[in-house]
Amino acid sequence: MVYCRSGAAFRLATAVEEVPVTRARCRGICRAHVAVKGRAQDYRTQLPGHVVLEQLLALGQAPGKDEVSYILNIELDSYRRNPKLATVMLSGLAKARQAHLAIQVVSSMREGMVEANAIHHNIAISACAKGGQWQLALDFLSRMPEVRLVPTVVTYNTAISACEKGGQWQLALGLLSSMPDMKVIPNEISYSASISACEKGGQWQVAVNLLGLMPEASVVPNEITYNAAISACEKGGQWQLALNLLSLMPEARVVPNEITYNAAISACEKGGQWQLALNLLSLMPVARVVPDRITYSAAISAFDKGGQWQLALKFLSLMPGARLVPNQITYSAAISACSKGGQWQLALNQLSLMPEASLVSDKITYNAAISACEKGSQWQLALNLLSLMPKARVVPSEITYNAAISACEKGGQWQLALNLLRGMPKARVVPNEITYSAAISACEKGGQWQLALNLLSGMPQAKIAPNRITYNAAISACEKGGQWQLALDLLSLMPEARAVPNEISYNAAIGACERASSGSWH
Repeated sequence: MVYCRSGAAFRLATAVEEVPVTRARCRGICRAHVAVKGRAQDYRTQLPGHVVLEQLLALGQAPGKDEVSYILNIELDSYRRNPKLATVMLSGLAKARQAHLAIQVVSSMREGMVEANAIHHNIAISACAKGGQWQLALDFLSRMPEVRLVPTVVTYNTAISACEKGGQWQLALGLLSSMPDMKVIPNEISYSASISACEKGGQWQVAVNLLGLMPEASVVPNEITYNAAISACEKGGQWQLALNLLSLMPEARVVPNEITYNAAISACEKGGQWQLALNLLSLMPVARVVPDRITYSAAISAFDKGGQWQLALKFLSLMPGARLVPNQITYSAAISACSKGGQWQLALNQLSLMPEASLVSDKITYNAAISACEKGSQWQLALNLLSLMPKARVVPSEITYNAAISACEKGGQWQLALNLLRGMPKARVVPNEITYSAAISACEKGGQWQLALNLLSGMPQAKIAPNRITYNAAISACEKGGQWQLALDLLSLMPEARAVPNEISYNAAIGACERASSGSWH
């Protein structure tokens, strides 16, 4: 056996009774010592617990069991005398999200005949929760009876939080339901974490049901519980329920905070209720709740969906006065609102202001701006924005191309529309039915019925099912090209393709027949 003679690592080795060290283990411990030495000018002036913590952290994400035991050996005596020292060190590992390390430390403590109590186990499970290791947390919890430890309400709450963070709502509910069998009484934290797990899992019904069960379990909901339930309703598109829960809070003597209002405003935004979102925003000062950036972003998004571009710009302009800095989401929503309102100049103006706010335009921002140009029949500007995206290191999506092709269609630029469609595979963007519909419409407006039918016939090969809009554009192309037989053929094919003809379909087909009959009269 070889001993490393580099400073404190060697002194640690000799301080323990004849502990042999292999070369591989010694290298790991030397690395840990070098890392600690680099962070501390005087090794001897640090508290021993801090030294051990830093050495453990320096081992990396997945150290060997022997390496952990070797570093801990010198501290075990002090842990026996004062278990709180181990608590402090484990808390440091939990803060650093070192789940594997924390569990290895508890295991090493037990092997070294050091009392590893429920608090130590709770902290190790907390490290798992913070590190996103829900499987490890549940495994560690299941092994507690083996060491004659009874899980406490804190243990269960921490494990439920681990499941919540890992998106495991069923497991979170399983833990909650098993608590009474283990003679552990759930508290508001247990329910809040379980409701949050349901929220993340898109289970708004279960979340609301849990909230309703709390009084029966003699547990009083708090603002965290209500916030989680309202957020669950928001994600589930249940704006009425979200507002109902908000209205119940004063009766339950629970004070809403900015998180509550943000979730409720977001629920209104998703439900297209911009007036209610505006009303909630106006109520916040009365409730002594200060709106934050999330509040404004949610409200501006609500105005965007409601086509209220003036309100969107107004509240965007109010943010600096409230000492709030708009972000990409805020600007994207405002630009989108301008787009929906046909205000392409204002949309581009907002886009130009982003660099001044030290913000980089992203895909969503560009898509909103290109859509604004499309709606304003500004095909040149739309294509210019598309060309700027690679320089800005923004990858166009199918939404980007769809908006640009639609802009070309509105501008009568069928050749450019087809060029964009053909360029999509090179840009690794897959066309969809909207892309084809826009390109076929461009051909229709350009009097290119053959190209329109060619695109339509190529859709099955691209694994895209034509829809009513696609057929309508193709029938209109045939109408303009005087191809009444083809127009009627397409109309007859629509039911087979599960595309139900509408007024536009019939009008285009009738128009094709009328053109043909009027032509035969002359």
